[in-house]
Amino acid sequence: MNTHDWLVNLPVCDIETACRAVEVSFNQGSRKEFYRNTSLQLFEKGDMVALEGVSGFDVGEISLTGEIVRLQLKKKGVDEFSSEMKKVLRRATDRDLDICKQNKLREREALIRSRAILRQLNLNMKMSLVEFQADGKKATFYYIADDRVDFRELIKIYASEFRVKVEMRQIGSRQEAGKVGGIGSCGRELCCATWLTDFKSVNTTAARYQNLSINQTKLSGQCGRLKCCLNYELDTYLDALQGFPENADILQVARGTATLIKKDIFKNLMWYVLPDSNKQYPLTIERVQKIRSLNHQNIVPEELEAVEVVSSKMKEVEPEFVDVVGHISLKSLEKADKRRGQRGKDQRQQQQRPQQGRTQQQRPQQQKPQQPRQQQQGAQDQNTPQQRPKIQAHKPAPGSAPKSLPNSQNPGAQQQKPQQRNNPQQRPPQQRKPPGSPQKNG
Repeated sequence: MNTHDWLVNLPVCDIETACRAVEVSFNQGSRKEFYRNTSLQLFEKGDMVALEGVSGFDVGEISLTGEIVRLQLKKKGVDEFSSEMKKVLRRATDRDLDICKQNKLREREALIRSRAILRQLNLNMKMSLVEFQADGKKATFYYIADDRVDFRELIKIYASEFRVKVEMRQIGSRQEAGKVGGIGSCGRELCCATWLTDFKSVNTTAARYQNLSINQTKLSGQCGRLKCCLNYELDTYLDALQGFPENADILQVARGTATLIKKDIFKNLMWYVLPDSNKQYPLTIERVQKIRSLNHQNIVPEELEAVEVVSSKMKEVEPEFVDVVGHISLKSLEKADKRRGQRGKDQRQQQQRPQQGRTQQQRPQQQKPQQPRQQQQGAQDQNTPQQRPKIQAHKPAPGSAPKSLPNSQNPGAQQQKPQQRNNPQQRPPQQRKPPGSPQKNG
């Protein structure tokens, strides 16, 4: 359970007159006790300290220090200088925290075993929680019982089973909900688990004053009792209801007897119902007092003269039904996709252009496919006719027949024949003979 220290920023005027007591919380704030700080150390909120326990030590967390502790002691009627108040031994060490953690792990197993022993003894009580001391020499068993229970035999069994000093504490269902914790129907953590310490009695009269329907399921909390929050606004409702007239549950009019069903303290209206209809008629307090005075004079008014209630909330306009089949177009989405695709293509082309330029510069000339020698020769002949090799031919004597060159002296012809046979598609270009060379006959 948390408490806000609103005096934490005030400076300490006199160290000798300052409050030496501190408030220590155990088991995540489910239990709080006061201890005296006899050492010269100054503790702050959240410090882990080793405390005086039953034949040993205990470990707790500092929750309040300073002058706010003195106010809490006065509120709970505890003497600040009482000799029964236990002391703070020292700041908790790592060894103390390890021992405390090991003993806290035993609590769940001890709770299960203690409930099994209760079923064997057939005792009319419920074991809700088991809390071990930090050093493991003492265990406190919290139970719930409607009647008085004789558990002297149970204590002996627990002491022999767990080998600790046993302490039994009876709590109510509200205290059990505070120790276990949970989330309420409002969505917040339970009040009894955070800040509420004094549990006042709650009855259905508080719900009637607040015009709440008597629904046991909605009005009950996790403990199975009526919610404590029903008392929070009860005083405000009681003060507001003092301005309403008393003994005005029934009014006599010409249409019949009007019965009071509810009182609205926010708008100062009283709602009545007539026997011949289920309609509710809101009346002002002045009108109710006037009708009531007329009824005392044995005068029956004709009408109630109800007031029109105008709500300040804006009415939500429900949208009309519209057939949207065929109205939805995906052209905008298609255009967006096309734009994205075009942008992606442009970026890829821009990235590929510099890469192509680099590869063309770095590509060696030797990687070009080699053409046949004769094709290269023919291409050179066509492109550069000035550099054609001149074939020297022997001029025949006048009057003699031309002689053909032997194969050894004409190697070009010997190479052309097998190439034409093997690959007839690739034929070398025809060589032009220089003027004056002899021609072969048929």
